[in-house]
Amino acid sequence: MTTGSLTASSSPPGAPEAAGAPETRAARRARPSRERLRRGIRDNLVAYLFLTAGVLCFAVFSWYPIVRGVLLSFQQVNFAEPARWVGLDNYQRLFDDPLFLTAWRNTFWFSLLALVFGFAAPLATAVVLNELRHGRAFLRMTVYLPVMLPPIVTMLLWRWFYDPGPGLFNNVLQVAHLPAQQWLESENLSMISLVLVSTWANMGTTTLIYLAALGGIPGELYEAAELDGASIRQRMWHVTLPQLRFILMITLLLQMIGTMQVFVEPFVLTGGGPNDATVTVLLLLYRYAFVYNDFGLASAMSTVLFVVLGLFAGVYLRLTRTKG
Repeated sequence: MTTGSLTASSSPPGAPEAAGAPETRAARRARPSRERLRRGIRDNLVAYLFLTAGVLCFAVFSWYPIVRGVLLSFQQVNFAEPARWVGLDNYQRLFDDPLFLTAWRNTFWFSLLALVFGFAAPLATAVVLNELRHGRAFLRMTVYLPVMLPPIVTMLLWRWFYDPGPGLFNNVLQVAHLPAQQWLESENLSMISLVLVSTWANMGTTTLIYLAALGGIPGELYEAAELDGASIRQRMWHVTLPQLRFILMITLLLQMIGTMQVFVEPFVLTGGGPNDATVTVLLLLYRYAFVYNDFGLASAMSTVLFVVLGLFAGVYLRLTRTKG
């Protein structure tokens, strides 16, 4: 028995064991992989923590409110009594409200006017500022100054401009021997008046974006165009606009989404009047929630707005990508 044990355990010196050798090589191959994984986690731990914080912020402040709002749109809730599931009743009442179509029509009309004025004005201002050689920094600050004003201050300032009595605009018309206008009380002028306020208050940010993009256009392109005899209009059309194409598409999409969510201007200046001529989607949503205390109906309105903006953005991006 001793002899058998000695015989089984005896092997040539330096020879690896048949069963142990493959496991040892596998362990040696796996060890660097595990070490690299641990080293990667250790080196990127701070980045993972920041990423986790960002995901949590989006989940708490963006994704959860969206899901909660969609669920509320199927409930009858006023936050004073227990919520009651009503299915599609809120959407039925929403579509039956005559102000629903009126609000959408006014919102689309505001967006169209805002794009006509608010999309061209920042671009033209940026081109002019880019051509200046003196006082550019001061003028940039002047253009951006309305963005820094609180919205309520801007609205009160423009309310004085539009005042039918001692208002600035009517005084200018009086000097020009033109009749005074009821800027905010006229159904024909109230929406245009709100668009002018919105354009003046928000064009500063877009102007700075265009200025930064204009600074990135190579000067050789303009020099070549001048050598070819191109006029200012031709240089603008064939050099500036093509180079700004991507920025223009992004700002157009953002302005469309932003103008369709207009609220402060009609809420402060007109209250939706005259004769509901300036009632917008968000203003009607505000009435549902905080005037009628019907948060289920307000949530249904916000869900419809979310779907419309999402579809609009998807179609717009699809068309621009196809054309590109």
